[in-house]
Amino acid sequence: MQKFMKEPILAALSAILIILSSGCGHPAASSAPVKDPSDSTEEVQLLISAAASLTESLNELQSLYEAEHPQVKLTFNYAASGTLQQQIEQGAPVDLFLSAGTKQMNALLDKGLINESLTTNLLTNNLVLIVPKGDAVVVQRMDDLSKLGDIAMGTPESVPAGKYAQQALAYHQLWDTLQSHLVLTKDVKQVLSYVETGNVDAGFVYKTDAAFSDKVKVALTAEPESHDPIEYPIGVLKGSAHPDEAKAFYEFILSDQARQVFIKYGFTPMV
Repeated sequence: MQKFMKEPILAALSAILIILSSGCGHPAASSAPVKDPSDSTEEVQLLISAAASLTESLNELQSLYEAEHPQVKLTFNYAASGTLQQQIEQGAPVDLFLSAGTKQMNALLDKGLINESLTTNLLTNNLVLIVPKGDAVVVQRMDDLSKLGDIAMGTPESVPAGKYAQQALAYHQLWDTLQSHLVLTKDVKQVLSYVETGNVDAGFVYKTDAAFSDKVKVALTAEPESHDPIEYPIGVLKGSAHPDEAKAFYEFILSDQARQVFIKYGFTPMV
């Protein structure tokens, strides 16, 4: 009896499958629009590698952006631009890169890692020499550096500010003579810390780093012609796991709202 009960059931199932398959055999062309990141309800995490000198400004922009886009979580990796470049080349899952030098961005562009249509020079800055506030030593020009003891600067090979400092010292024919005075650091924030704590007599940082410290003062500003232009490019990685969200944040960084924040922290926008 069971044998005869199964046959009608199997026949019915076969009929249903035939109907379903005929309905799916020729799907209509999709007219769904490209996904707008702001419409998503799933949380997306963007990893952004950024030069250490951008820490304060990007932290404020993070708060603004996440308030407007609660589905997007921004995670920042702050370090020397050269270090970040190496991490990206080694396969770090980065979505956007903000460098304190064009050299690092150009290297990634040459290797095909940056989306050429989503990269631009964003900001400019100034290189300054800082000393502890209240310090009795007067430094009015580069030649006065010979009066000092230890002078901190970023490692030129990996820290753009260090490269600019090296160029400025060479411009004034001081690079060779000051070698025994130089203390090389991993990034500009470490230079700032060394000067604030009195571990060194002076240090080269960006104007924006010095502006928000009450423990240091600017002794002098390096002449623009003494070093390469200080430009901060931004770019979206071709391998971003979230290209729509990465592009949306890129466009936010170029917005007037973000521009005003960068100005607040002492940067000069280029866009």
